[in-house]
Amino acid sequence: MHTFIDITTLFIQFLLKPNCYDKTWFKNYSIIKVFVVALIWSFILNFGFTIVFSILDILQIINFEDHANTKLFEEFPPYAIVLLGVVAAPIFEELIFRAPIPLFCRFTKWFPLIFYIFAFTFGAVHITNFEITRNVLILMPILVAPQILIGLFLGVIRLQFGLLYSMLFHAIYNGILIIPAVLLM
Repeated sequence: MHTFIDITTLFIQFLLKPNCYDKTWFKNYSIIKVFVVALIWSFILNFGFTIVFSILDILQIINFEDHANTKLFEEFPPYAIVLLGVVAAPIFEELIFRAPIPLFCRFTKWFPLIFYIFAFTFGAVHITNFEITRNVLILMPILVAPQILIGLFLGVIRLQFGLLYSMLFHAIYNGILIIPAVLLM
């Protein structure tokens, strides 16, 4: 429990003041422990958002049946879904949204804002998973909040451990979501 709290505290402290140059934030912890803590928080927060999404769906404010993942599961075989979601998407998205982050390190004053813009943009792109309606646009910050949060975790992992680790974490995260769904098809 002590390690969980310590790593959580480090994530929070890093997110309050992201930087490129100090790679020692998690030096006392294995990458596995850091991944586990980030995954636990990701899924705790996702559970909360799932409740909000269920309410939006029940109230017919957002139609989650039109979500791209629903269509993906209807149109593609299981192996293609796993390859796309667990292999291709993490590589492609990390190359776009996390690989360039260190290029902005020299802008020390603006770096935190740039770091957050990458995380927000990563989340915002996922709005395309929805059929774009007025309600979707109004509720966009809530609908893509899980992706923004995971983008923040991925950004920290990218800066502290490197691009390959952010790809690996992204693949593990997606795998935990996708593989059980595919097995239940």
